[in-house]
Amino acid sequence: MSKTSIVFKQTYNRCLHLLEGCESLPSEPELGLTLGVSRTTVRAVLTQLEGTRLISWNKRSKVRLREPCIADFYPAEETDSPADIVERGFMRRLLAQGVEPGTQLTEAELARDMGVGASSVREFLIRFSRFGLIEKRPKSRWRFKGFTRDFALELIEIREMFELRSAFAFTTLAEENPAWAALDRIEAEHHALAASMATRYGDFSELDERFHRLIHNASRNRFIIDFYDVIAMIFHYHYQWNKVGERERNASAVAEHLAYAEALRSRDRGRVQAACGAHLTSARNTLLDSVPSRV
Repeated sequence: MSKTSIVFKQTYNRCLHLLEGCESLPSEPELGLTLGVSRTTVRAVLTQLEGTRLISWNKRSKVRLREPCIADFYPAEETDSPADIVERGFMRRLLAQGVEPGTQLTEAELARDMGVGASSVREFLIRFSRFGLIEKRPKSRWRFKGFTRDFALELIEIREMFELRSAFAFTTLAEENPAWAALDRIEAEHHALAASMATRYGDFSELDERFHRLIHNASRNRFIIDFYDVIAMIFHYHYQWNKVGERERNASAVAEHLAYAEALRSRDRGRVQAACGAHLTSARNTLLDSVPSRV
């Protein structure tokens, strides 16, 4: 499956989730910002939504005609790219299977286990190695250096510094900046998730990633935005594999996000610092609780 097809199907599914919590869709630029895709992809998605009688689309008007159902969504096997498969498989091995520091990993073994090409594995490992968790060895081998408590604390410290700076930058955005409309859409998704938390609490990690990425993007700092990749990856997979109290934890995090969004709209730096700090403290505790005591 081509990368373009995967991006389209992923975007289409995310747009269906947007429709679950609203009566109409926003402008094409706002959708592009919310979904993180080009306007060309947005238009392709809107065309299909109109063709399946999910929306009525007339220039700027995109009114929902019916609620999406399960049959409207593309199945997971059609929306996972090789990069997604490698990332998920690698993090599952590290976090769920308890890989010991010093473990040797081979590209061929990882590729075979995940059912992807060795080149996809190699590209991921090279990109991931810059964060210091793995190091290259001869003959396509890699050494896992260990996800230690010290590493977690360093990651948390950087995240807190970067996010607070980004949150302050968000409050300075002009009223017409599309980021505010994107925040509205993500907030609506939070309310929809909160209303169906009993059955959809597992959807939080993806929403969490998009919420924080929107805030980090306001920094307009390429290094902060780029570093958010490893932050999102580590936190996302610890949320995913730490199932203890998952529903309650995610419900609390949704409430913290909504308070955080309200603080951003106030443009009050004191309120923003308090809301950001409260939420990141919860995230800190969740991450540290999931780090095995043996490391």
